[in-house]
Amino acid sequence: MSTSDTSIRAPGKHIRKTTAAYLAMTLLAAAVNFVYGIFGHGVSSGWMAWMFLYPLLGGLLFYNLISLSIPGVIRAPRYRVFFNIHNSGIAALTAGSFLKGILDIAGTDSAYTACFDAAGWLLIGAGIAVLILTAIRCRNRLGPIV
Repeated sequence: MSTSDTSIRAPGKHIRKTTAAYLAMTLLAAAVNFVYGIFGHGVSSGWMAWMFLYPLLGGLLFYNLISLSIPGVIRAPRYRVFFNIHNSGIAALTAGSFLKGILDIAGTDSAYTACFDAAGWLLIGAGIAVLILTAIRCRNRLGPIV
């Protein structure tokens, strides 16, 4: 087996690893907000307080919904493209929320934070488009995905 082999042989294991990673990221985001709140001298930010929602909803919940609604798509060759694009979008949104939170607590602002939002939502949209096209291609080629 080579390192360029990206086929997913055990989709159940793949989903479990993905959801475990997103659960860890969700807990880490909540912990960062808690610790930052302790050392923030009573100043808090909504952006940092709610940044855990991106990995929770966009990662943990979303991948569980995919595994329940269209489980066969996980074995498709283009699923990995969706997976990488979507994860990059979630990472951009989470990092942007963290940066906005830091700047909000510091009492300043930056025009660059909008780039995180734009990049994140564009990547998520592109990833979902790839997922839909992959699911349609699998359904047409193999019949129903389930």
